[in-house]
Amino acid sequence: MLQRKHIVFAVHGLRADRADFHETVRWVRERGHYADVRATFERGDAEWIARDAAATGADVVVLPEKWNGIGDAEQLHALAEPLDGGESCAAMSGWARGHGVTLVGGSITEFREGREKLSNTSVVFDPDGARAAVYRKIHLFDVEVGGHVYRESEAEEAGEEPVVARGEGWPIGLTVCYDVRFPELYRILALEGAELVTVPAHFTLHTGRDHWHVLLRARAIENQLYVAAAAQVGETLPGKPSYGRSIVVDPWGTVLAQAPDEETVISAELDRERLREIRAKLPSLANRRADAYRWPAPA
Repeated sequence: MLQRKHIVFAVHGLRADRADFHETVRWVRERGHYADVRATFERGDAEWIARDAAATGADVVVLPEKWNGIGDAEQLHALAEPLDGGESCAAMSGWARGHGVTLVGGSITEFREGREKLSNTSVVFDPDGARAAVYRKIHLFDVEVGGHVYRESEAEEAGEEPVVARGEGWPIGLTVCYDVRFPELYRILALEGAELVTVPAHFTLHTGRDHWHVLLRARAIENQLYVAAAAQVGETLPGKPSYGRSIVVDPWGTVLAQAPDEETVISAELDRERLREIRAKLPSLANRRADAYRWPAPA
C-alpha cells in the first residue's frame, strides 16, 4: 500500500519514531436535538460517533455545532453549561480519553460567570482527556434567509480571538459555522500555521444548497489547507431544517468525503506531503504582499 510521508510526531496508537504512516481522521455529523442535554447523553447520540470512529482507526474526531442541544434564546440559557464542571465537557473529556483520540467537540452553549450572554464555544480535548484549546465563535448569525429570521446575538456574545490548536501533530484552526463566510479569519489561521481548519456547523437548508460547498472549497483553496466541516442534518429547529452534507476538502479544493443525508460517520486521510507540494508549486501564501494591503477607512 502506498505510504505517504508525514512529519514524525507522536500519535496515539503509533510509534513516535515511525516516519511513514497514514494519519486517518474521522469527521462526523449527527442529527441535532430539540431537547435537553441529559436526553442526548442517555440516547448516546454523540458517544457512538466517537466510539465508532475510534474503532475504525480515527486519530481525530469532530462533532457538529451545538451537538448537545439547540433551541431559541430561552432554551439556550437553560441548556448552557460552564466548561469547568459542565456535563458536556466532562463527557467529551471521557470520550477522548476512553477512545484515545483528539476530540474537536463541535460546539456547545457556554455559560460564564458574570456575563449576561452566552458563548458558542468549541472545545478541543487531547487523547488523555485534557482540555487542549477553547475557541468562542467570533461571527454571530444575525440574518434573514429563506423566510426565517435568525438572531444568534439575542442569547450569545461574539468571541474575540482566533485559535489554532494542535491535534495529533497537526495545527488545527478552529471555527464555527457562520465563520466560514469571513475569509479574513481563515487567512489569519493559515498565517498562524493552521494546516487543517474545522467547521462544526448548523447550516440552514436555504443557504446550504447554494453556498455550503462553494464556501468550504474556497476557504481550502485560498489558504491551501484541509477543511473539515461536521454539520447537523434534518429539522433540528421546528420549521428550520439544516442542510447537513458534512464534508472534508483538501488544499486543492478536492472533496475527499461527503456525508449522505443521514446520521453517519465519514472519514478522510490527511496528507501533509500533498499540502506542502501544493504550497510549493502554487505559492500563493508565500506571494502575499502584506505591505501593499490597506484596510479601507470606515465610511
